[in-house]
Amino acid sequence: MAMAGALTVQDRIALVEIELCGELMIAAAASLEERLSQARIDEVLLVRAAPPEGRPPACRDRER
Repeated sequence: MAMAGALTVQDRIALVEIELCGELMIAAAASLEERLSQARIDEVLLVRAAPPEGRPPACRDRER
């Protein structure tokens, strides 16, 4: 049984996903357009346009 207050890997991943969704909702609410463009979504999530050496795009390191 995990100690109270201890975060598991899944907990940290879920928290990062929730934070990213929140950032997208804030950006969508602030947008004058009906939908966010793919470029704006990438900007909000800080995705690299051209990942080096065929690696998948990476979001900024959000672990704290």
